[in-house]
Amino acid sequence: MSAGETVPSTSERGSGLQVETNALNPIAESERKGRPRDLFWPWFAANVSVLGISYGSFLLGFGIDFWQATIVGILGIVISFLFCGFIALAGKRGSAPTMVLTRAAFGVRGARLPAILSWLLTVGWETVLAVLAVLATATVFTQLGWEGGIATKLVALLVVAALIVAAGVFGFALIMRLQTIITIVTAVITIVYIVLVAGHVDLGAVAALPAGPFPNVVGGFVFMMTGFGLGWVNAAADYSRYLPRTVRSSGVVGWTTFGSALAPIVLLVFGILLAGSSAKLSDAIGADPIGALATILPTWFLVPFVLVAVLGLVGGAVLDIYSSGLALLSAGVRLPRPVAASVDGVIMTLGAIYVVFFAGDFIGPFQGFLITLGVPIAAWCGIFLADILLRRRSYDERDLYDRRGRYGDVRWLPVALVVVGTAIGWGLVTNTYASWLSWQGYLLDLGLGGRDGAWAYANLGVLAALVVGFAGTLFTAGSVRRQEALPLSQEGPARDSAAALGASEPSGARSDAGPDASSGARSGRPSGR
Repeated sequence: MSAGETVPSTSERGSGLQVETNALNPIAESERKGRPRDLFWPWFAANVSVLGISYGSFLLGFGIDFWQATIVGILGIVISFLFCGFIALAGKRGSAPTMVLTRAAFGVRGARLPAILSWLLTVGWETVLAVLAVLATATVFTQLGWEGGIATKLVALLVVAALIVAAGVFGFALIMRLQTIITIVTAVITIVYIVLVAGHVDLGAVAALPAGPFPNVVGGFVFMMTGFGLGWVNAAADYSRYLPRTVRSSGVVGWTTFGSALAPIVLLVFGILLAGSSAKLSDAIGADPIGALATILPTWFLVPFVLVAVLGLVGGAVLDIYSSGLALLSAGVRLPRPVAASVDGVIMTLGAIYVVFFAGDFIGPFQGFLITLGVPIAAWCGIFLADILLRRRSYDERDLYDRRGRYGDVRWLPVALVVVGTAIGWGLVTNTYASWLSWQGYLLDLGLGGRDGAWAYANLGVLAALVVGFAGTLFTAGSVRRQEALPLSQEGPARDSAAALGASEPSGARSDAGPDASSGARSGRPSGR
């Protein structure tokens, strides 16, 4: 494609089997289509995984009873996904990926900090979901009397990785079609699974579970937030950016939240009933969260179960790899978007190989990963939510790519809020799950009982980071007002082939690399692409 040539519109591309050429560039008005309810399909498919049932065991592991687990589980899921709904609004308003829109708060290059955090989180989740799919396949094969050892795990990993990477490379159109299929298939088979294993629920055993103290309840609530919505907030605008600006904002928030939260709530409550009925099953879930659920199934349903398990996990992973590629580009790496997705796929595969073949436990590293990255992501989320709340006008798309525009180069206050929120947050969480995280919790000695006290596992650091980011941004509302007092750029951002394939800014926009050091002249288009 020659310079200055525009990206083909969705109608021109036609088939979802064509590689998407949009990357960090704003989505053209001709390509923005659909309705808010279209957001239901990708978000439901990404969260309908039977892993949601395993969260019932994870939550009871905090030493709380059925009603406590149910209440904090539902609240944690709904509130955290409501954050996703609000962030999806930014996508409708600004027509760019989440990590580009956050430049309005952090500055054009300052936003590379949350972009790096976002990349780490999404690649981590890709790896987790791929690992679970491989372990589930191996367990089911073993139960069927087939080979479930190294060869099976390798083949399963290759197939799962190929599906995830392919979807990430082809991009938005294929992902939306794939998620619709995954939603229907997984929903139907999951309902059948629930019916088949419902007989294993022992209401007497569940009712006998002892209630836990308040700090344990808080810890369970925060864990659910980090395991669900806070794991998606950094990608929430990546899919709403294709919607027309004229759609109702309440519909964007509502359908994102509803589609994301519906399946996890149903699966979690059933998972609490299952795990509370059998301590043996609950312990087995800690080692193999998906495969353990297959051990209580009749043999004839094992193949459909592994199908729904793998599809559900792939449904989440394809959104992650798509958004991780965009985050990698937003962090300043200059690659075509499909190549960025492929790089993330290689890292995901290597990480999955380590966990499947060399790590001795799953739930320990998993919880350590969630809480450690959950703290800085919570700080960023608080900042971005407050920034969205304060804004009354649409984003200036052109200035999102111009470090000398209204949003600036690096806005140090939001960067400082992430650093301070993270420092406070890590001081208020403990991670005994991994020895290399034993340094965390250094603030718990300040009146909270220390690393072995009642509040040690309440994960207060995630909430503290969220509050620091949100409140700190609200106190600086004047900076948003000053940005919005400036007139919007008259020129819309033109898109050349470099921008379409993953450049950091559109052609014709002033480069976020800034003026030439010797002459001060503006660069008409990004260099080094």
